[in-house]
Amino acid sequence: MIIGIGTDIVEIARIESLFDKRQQSFAKRILSVSELKGFASKQYPQKFLAKRWAAKEAIAKALGTGFSKGVCFTDMTIEHTKDGQPMIKLSGKTKALADSKHIKNWSISISDEKHYAIAFAIAET
Repeated sequence: MIIGIGTDIVEIARIESLFDKRQQSFAKRILSVSELKGFASKQYPQKFLAKRWAAKEAIAKALGTGFSKGVCFTDMTIEHTKDGQPMIKLSGKTKALADSKHIKNWSISISDEKHYAIAFAIAET
């Protein structure tokens, strides 16, 4: 059963501006440890950050809390199946909150086009 949905859209130029001002400290605020490992090798790092931002905002909205109750960007990791489908892995307080809501399955779609990145997340019991 679906218990939460979330969506977010972000202007890529906004993320580029934040990254240009803060560089690695901004990336460390948004990305999990495993996401940071591959970040430097990305062809378009600002676009990668924008997509992760949108995805994690959508996840927080699907949880029903936003970024409160201990939910944080770095407790969310976006990985991919061997076929390229994005999947969500949670840790820390964010995982504990999802577990307390009996969330067993996550679905997420992430996309970008020219000026924008967008994500849509579904939380299911």
